[in-house]
Amino acid sequence: MKIQLADRDDQYVLNHCTKYLARDPDDLGHVEICEAWRFPIVDSHWNRVSVETSYPFNDVTFVYASRGESPQLVSVVGTFAPLHAPVPLRPVMFAAEPTGLFAVTVRIPKGEIHVYKYVVDGRHVIDPVNPQTRVLDNGVTWSLFFTDACYTPLSLNRFERELLGRLVAHLLPFRLAENQRFVRNLYENLDRARRTAEFPLAYQLDEEIGVVNYIDKLIAREERHNADDYHTCLKIIGDLMRGRGQDPLTAPSDRYAELYAQMETEHVDGWDYARYDNPRYFLLLLRRHAMTGAFVHPRRGGNSGAAGWAYLEERFRDGNGQTLFDWRRAVEAPLGHNIDYRG
Repeated sequence: MKIQLADRDDQYVLNHCTKYLARDPDDLGHVEICEAWRFPIVDSHWNRVSVETSYPFNDVTFVYASRGESPQLVSVVGTFAPLHAPVPLRPVMFAAEPTGLFAVTVRIPKGEIHVYKYVVDGRHVIDPVNPQTRVLDNGVTWSLFFTDACYTPLSLNRFERELLGRLVAHLLPFRLAENQRFVRNLYENLDRARRTAEFPLAYQLDEEIGVVNYIDKLIAREERHNADDYHTCLKIIGDLMRGRGQDPLTAPSDRYAELYAQMETEHVDGWDYARYDNPRYFLLLLRRHAMTGAFVHPRRGGNSGAAGWAYLEERFRDGNGQTLFDWRRAVEAPLGHNIDYRG
């Protein structure tokens, strides 16, 4: 595969990085990084030709901050390049002076996961900013990133994903029979060509409109600090349901309604309080993530094919039958009709 570089200038890099990387070291020499999950920068792509040819790609900007050193050559290698071929980073300048930042922007297809490392004067290092890593089969640790609309699991194993699907199914409005039919019909009543045109990157749903995928990606990046809450509480809930004589993946809905009611009161029969002492906190965390994932922009991995927005469009109408949620006019193409879309 051929590497396609994208045109992102120094001003773009500084606008997206200065706030998060320009922090003074403390007395011990540690540098405080603000919102490190933002790196590398995964942004929309615009090829100055058309929405249709731009939409399938992201611009991924790799940024290396040379703190206390003056490297002569910085490159990035990774699975996004042929045979891990090094891609040189350029010095980022401000007012004709070097900033200590090095950057390069690469066009990468959406829906992908890649590992990478920086090569600093011949020395391979993981990204000192990005907290996402993956240990490969040979035991070597690499930095990791994923592009928009990625549906490959990153944080949760199969049982955790299936159990999470049961949990969020009862927290969202789509659990009602008529709403489930609406979401299904939104996809199934479209022929293949129209589905591809109206819902780019959508897939046939086997979960609550992508909410499980959204949470999986959320705790891999922005809310990595909540990943342990999910691993611990999903294990506790699975064991708890089995202790009540129920298969957690097939238990009736009323068993989960009963569990939620108990979690609200923080008194859950069979809960392992020694491992996690606040079941209500996890319930509130799960509710927040589930509702956000149902109605977030689809590029974030939830609201697959804008099904959540389409539900609101149909659900809320005025006395004349006109929708009160005209999201297509506000959202960029190809999902909506906003003419300002640029990738």
